[in-house]
Amino acid sequence: MSFDSNSSAKKLNFERASNFMRQFRDPDSRELKKLSANQFMEVWSHYDRDGNGYIEGTELDGFLKEFVSSANFTDVSPDAVSDSMLVELKACFMEAYDDNQDGKIDIRELAQLLPMEENFLLLFRFDNPLESSVEFMKIWREYDTDGSGYIEADELKNFLRDLLKEAKKINDVSEDKLIEYTDTMLQVFDSNKDGRLQLSEMAKLLPVKENFLCRQVFKGATKLTKDDIERVFSLYDRDNNGSIENEELRGFLKDLLELVKKDYDAQDLLEFEETILQGVEYSSDGKISRKQLTMILLALAKHHQEEEPSTP
Repeated sequence: MSFDSNSSAKKLNFERASNFMRQFRDPDSRELKKLSANQFMEVWSHYDRDGNGYIEGTELDGFLKEFVSSANFTDVSPDAVSDSMLVELKACFMEAYDDNQDGKIDIRELAQLLPMEENFLLLFRFDNPLESSVEFMKIWREYDTDGSGYIEADELKNFLRDLLKEAKKINDVSEDKLIEYTDTMLQVFDSNKDGRLQLSEMAKLLPVKENFLCRQVFKGATKLTKDDIERVFSLYDRDNNGSIENEELRGFLKDLLELVKKDYDAQDLLEFEETILQGVEYSSDGKISRKQLTMILLALAKHHQEEEPSTP
């Protein structure tokens, strides 16, 4: 008899331990408590088990089961959530929180769901996503002050300080808190764990509204029109001077590079620039004309067409 009660107690303890979300709920009300920056990091890294920057597939199933069952006043195993309940739950949950409708949860979407310190939450909620990668490259140049091709911890701290300043919240955040935020953001976005952010990692922290080049029209599905070319050209020619140059050119190349490479740094961008520009009768003035842009986009559409298997 004593063996049975011991095994029951062990089972109950195991279930408590196996539901990671339970510790973040108020024991009386079962409401989620406000998470600190470090606690948010704990939740993220616990569920993003493969460290790919998304909670998806079985990770997402596990998170949803634990999230829901942790709200019960009695200790129940996450397995109490049936498969049919999980399907329904996932549909509602993704409709509410999967903003970009890619079927997985990214760091920003999780930040919307969990209650967090108000000031830390601000770092995930920029009022407007960047219009294009041109703006991203301008910000990159501004904060990569030593020109190393990486955003190091002190540069990231300056970026976060300016974000909070812009939100008129910097006076609410002590230097120690800012260091904690910087450390947490580094842990969250530094996928390869080298203690700094490369281009592709910073791009997750500072998202662009849309990579225009991902649209179906550039994948060879339909014929590129003059209007399509003009739209792309005006998207990157931000100063309307009739050519794409400097940060405009880097932004365009970053979007192109993202189509072929998930993880990339400043060196990858530089090498990619050389490769792309060699093929478009590139002059040494550091600019791309409409004609050169047209050649690149046509080559891109042709490449996608060749990659797609032909349908019988």
